[in-house]
Amino acid sequence: MTLSAASPAVFSEFISLKRSDKLKENKGIDDLEPLTNWKLLPALPVSVMESLGDFPRIQQKVLYNRGISDPAEAYRFLRSQGSLYDPFLFNEMDQAVETVYTAIDSGQQIAVYGDYDVDGVTASALLLQVLQKLGANARGYIPNRFEEGYGVNRDALQTLRDEGITLTITVDCGIRSPEDVAFAKTIGMEMIITDHHEPGTQIPPAAAVICAKIPGNRYPENNLAGVGLAYKLAEALLKKRPLAGVSVEDWQDFVAIGTVADMVPLLGENRSLVKSGLEKLRTSPKPCIQALAEVSGIRQAKITASTIGFNFGPRLNAAGRLETARLSFDLLMSETLNEARAHAIALNDQNRRRQELTRKTQERVVTAIDPDQVPMLITAAAEDFNMGVVGLAASKLTESFYRPAIVGSIDGDIIHASCRSIAEFHITEALDQCAELMIKHGGHAMAAGLTVTLDNWRDLTEKMTQIAADQLSGMELKPVYNADLEIPLAYLRESLLDQTAEMEPFGMDNPEPLFIIRNLTVASARVMGADKNHLRLTLVSDDKITIEAVAFGQAHRIPEPMAKIDVLGRFEKNEYRDRQTLQLRLVDFGSSAA
Repeated sequence: MTLSAASPAVFSEFISLKRSDKLKENKGIDDLEPLTNWKLLPALPVSVMESLGDFPRIQQKVLYNRGISDPAEAYRFLRSQGSLYDPFLFNEMDQAVETVYTAIDSGQQIAVYGDYDVDGVTASALLLQVLQKLGANARGYIPNRFEEGYGVNRDALQTLRDEGITLTITVDCGIRSPEDVAFAKTIGMEMIITDHHEPGTQIPPAAAVICAKIPGNRYPENNLAGVGLAYKLAEALLKKRPLAGVSVEDWQDFVAIGTVADMVPLLGENRSLVKSGLEKLRTSPKPCIQALAEVSGIRQAKITASTIGFNFGPRLNAAGRLETARLSFDLLMSETLNEARAHAIALNDQNRRRQELTRKTQERVVTAIDPDQVPMLITAAAEDFNMGVVGLAASKLTESFYRPAIVGSIDGDIIHASCRSIAEFHITEALDQCAELMIKHGGHAMAAGLTVTLDNWRDLTEKMTQIAADQLSGMELKPVYNADLEIPLAYLRESLLDQTAEMEPFGMDNPEPLFIIRNLTVASARVMGADKNHLRLTLVSDDKITIEAVAFGQAHRIPEPMAKIDVLGRFEKNEYRDRQTLQLRLVDFGSSAA
């Protein structure tokens, strides 16, 4: 295992826990420096205030912070649900529908070829179930990430063709596989590509390509997840041939799961589909949803976007990370509750194993880091690092230390690695400068993957460390949080919760509103949680208004009684043992300058 050297650290729960002597002595901390930088978003212009005059003032500001200043757009944002646009606005949707129905009518065998993440398996299950309702002779195919890698591959296409498949429809993959699609034509297989990723320079020569990111495409929404595109194809199929008792809306629950888990922007049609999908999830009769809720310990009627992000998503992803995503796919395809429960329990077990592997990988790397000399770029690789969790470990390291991280799994003389980064460092552009050292690489600003020989690993990490040092040296490396408003404690009333609830579902590009409240007195402070990792504070304003606050993972920063602090947090309703209270969930806090 290797680590790069560099500059001092400031942001890490691991480091802070190592420096928890004051907590052990049950003493508070006099001078608290915030862990993050707080950026207060620009003030609401008078023109926007007038335009959004029908909405409460705080809601006006939050809408404006999400890029909404027109009242019609605001009403659409707050009220719209379900599909917003005609699926036939996609350039080649007509050809796709015609190709599918030709295959169905002639009794051809169809394969739905998906990816192994949550987006891919929900898209696969959704489209396959709709095709089967339409009478298609169809089956699903999910590649094994360890044996086949990501996306379409020729061996799989050849196997499917040998088994009689003549039409393959991809979901959440295929847009960057023109050679594989061309190969399929040579063996007598037609393909339809549905994929939300960025296309390459060459569009695959398929019977139809459904991808909103293709230049010149007419579809108004270009941020749909893979499951969203599968839904639009299903919508088009059922619009062309309506089927009694079958409504495409019945699969909006799958759309919600895949869309939230894939972390695409929760704006526009994504937001509208997720909003209606969450309602479906709360009442869904599908065995897979009921079983997922059971193993997650979640009341089905209480499912939210956070439930998907923190409970359903990790469980559905666990199978593809450790073995094959077939188990997740089989869960979604379950026809009985007993069958679904068996799959859900197995997934739950795999998720626990995934969590443990991630934790051990993370701890291995952390133990090699000097808390007073944290690398500018954290790198590590080992033979016993599981390839399915190196990305998760890299993400945890980046989150803990606020440094870019590369974590790899050694397989013989090859290393497969995942990269995670921070806003100040475009990881893929940095990798591009080292392309000659790698077998392949790709990604975007904040995440990437690479394959490199063991012999080149040291040269790669040294060069990447130098690039990081050149770009990041002298910067104050702290996460930045955008605060929607700075408000007095008196504004935190239940009516504000009603306003912010209308902004749900929260997620990418539509975060839960974040507030700054200054000059609060710490009336009491205590640690809580099984591992005593969290803080519970009682805070009082100068006008004697009191509120409870929690700060997860920040027990090492317990303030002195009667200290004055500024806080950055979210206002919420806490439910515990059928008792509801209003509280602040603190992202960060620091000594007040007042």
